[in-house]
Amino acid sequence: MKKEFFEKIKLLNNFSFLVILIFVFFISFGISKTRFLTNGKESNYHIYPISIPKKVSFAGEEITLAEDDLIERMDKEFLVNTYWQSNTILLIKRANKYFPQIEKILIDEGVPTDFKYLALIESGLENVTSPSGAKGFWQIMKTTGKEYGLEINSNVDERYNLNLSTRLASKYLKKARDKFGSWTLAAAAYNRGMSGVQNKIANQNQTTYENILFGDETKRYVFRIIALKNIVESPESFGFYVDEGQMYKPIEYKKIKIDKPINNISDFSKDYGLNYKNFKIHNPWLLENHLNNKSRKVYTISIPSDKI
Repeated sequence: MKKEFFEKIKLLNNFSFLVILIFVFFISFGISKTRFLTNGKESNYHIYPISIPKKVSFAGEEITLAEDDLIERMDKEFLVNTYWQSNTILLIKRANKYFPQIEKILIDEGVPTDFKYLALIESGLENVTSPSGAKGFWQIMKTTGKEYGLEINSNVDERYNLNLSTRLASKYLKKARDKFGSWTLAAAAYNRGMSGVQNKIANQNQTTYENILFGDETKRYVFRIIALKNIVESPESFGFYVDEGQMYKPIEYKKIKIDKPINNISDFSKDYGLNYKNFKIHNPWLLENHLNNKSRKVYTISIPSDKI
């Protein structure tokens, strides 16, 4: 009887020890998981609405959020872009890499630097292709690209050239601004087209973006730009903490002029310390493994400065 009693005590002790081990494991796992998700920093995760300012601005033009319609539209863009965390963190990182290059061109072209956020919402600063066929950071259609002088064919597509496409976008925006007298409406025209905006102005007898009834995409367009401008310029205010070392780094380029064909880009790139993949990453407008250039046009090749 005494022996059975001690056996039961032993079994109970073993069971208790097992329960404690399991408890410790899950507590440790939870702590490790929390530290992984918070980058090793203490975090109390709460979800809050966003405080909407009474006034917002874009390209030096102020919009007063005095109507429920305007407040709700602005609120939507702040909420969507704040709580789509993974996408917004990527946008913040890419902005750090590409905005310096874009800003220089916008300043050179006489366009407000706020328009860099237009490229951000158009493509996420990636060389993507839309369902309608628009390409590059600025999402330029083929007809528009050719109208403004870009070369677009099976060998070269200059919509993927960040310098040339930014200059095209600048020319379009300046033309729209001259037409409508407003940078905000110029931004709307980039989405809706100049004729589309002109028709809305004529039909509704209104001349400001916030007082014109646009379709769903265009009525969100400028507000989305403004929301991302505020988030990227002050990420901590919206709960985004990205260390400097986690940002994507800007690249300094040496520009190489070439006025002859390139028979083999794989071989050509080796002369500049690059393999084919990296050469194409920095020159995505070259579509094939060669450059035809029968007309002896002068092209500009971008080579990272640390390779020369």
